[in-house]
Amino acid sequence: MAQYFEPSTDTNANFANSVSGQTNSFFLPSVYSKKVLNFFRKASVAEAITNTDYAGEISAFGDSVKIIKEPTISVSDYTRGSDTTATKLTDQELTLVVDSAKAFKFIVDDIESNMSHVNWKEVASSSAAYALRDSYDAAVIAKMFAGLSASSPDHIIGSDSSTADATMTHATNSVDLLGSDGTGVDALDMMARMSRLLDEQNVPEEGRWFLAGPEFYEELAKSGSKMLSVDYNAGQGSIRNGLVSSGKLRGFDMYKSNNIAATSNATGKVLAGHMSSTATANTILSTEVLRDPSSFGDIVRGLHVYGCKVLREEAMVGGFYVID
Repeated sequence: MAQYFEPSTDTNANFANSVSGQTNSFFLPSVYSKKVLNFFRKASVAEAITNTDYAGEISAFGDSVKIIKEPTISVSDYTRGSDTTATKLTDQELTLVVDSAKAFKFIVDDIESNMSHVNWKEVASSSAAYALRDSYDAAVIAKMFAGLSASSPDHIIGSDSSTADATMTHATNSVDLLGSDGTGVDALDMMARMSRLLDEQNVPEEGRWFLAGPEFYEELAKSGSKMLSVDYNAGQGSIRNGLVSSGKLRGFDMYKSNNIAATSNATGKVLAGHMSSTATANTILSTEVLRDPSSFGDIVRGLHVYGCKVLREEAMVGGFYVID
């Protein structure tokens, strides 16, 4: 017996609600854009570890935001009755340019939408957001690594080499992490060195973060850290925005990501810093819904634009490691 499916008139049902033959009459691009951004910001590590204060100042690809770095004030001794030397304030202007764009596009078939009980709006919002997250995080993290200071101060520990030692300096070798051979540097000690380098540049402790991939976190767990156990932080650990736990380790909020670019020779690399080190701005510039001319379905497409600028290279430290 043939079945006949009436188009849904429930405005909250799914993408394929039908009025006057228009499958997505109830689909509002502006609402969808907000949903994608909400999912995106909950998932993105880059959103969590950078300064996003300038996001509201962009409205188009190619927009630029002028950022003024705070001046340095000199302090001098004072003797009663003597003149003091005034510091001439000079500002350093940096420009954040929205120069990157990514697009998403998919087709929602009328039959699938009408026959399914799945909320396609939520599913598609989440899927698009995670796809954008991966490309955005990878691009921002790569720019942050590229912005590391290699001198004055030297904030790179080790190098992208398969040869490793335990010196933890910017040398020709990478850092030898404590592995199965029983020799090398404990992962926690490498984090402590990175924290010290930030301390020496007077980087505030509040707002510091540490970013690494799954391999490094495996070494942390092996080292006896309670970071990943239910006992850590009174059992309040969680994973959100790649945040491994709501507590801190060596003064850092701990983040995990698969979007750190692969190394050529070392096992991997890690990055630590402060939220003020890098500014980012991004938005879903536009979302459109079009009828697919070659099938019975709707084309949904959107444009995501963003920019990234390293503001304080002294507020980041990077490191390369080898696991035996």
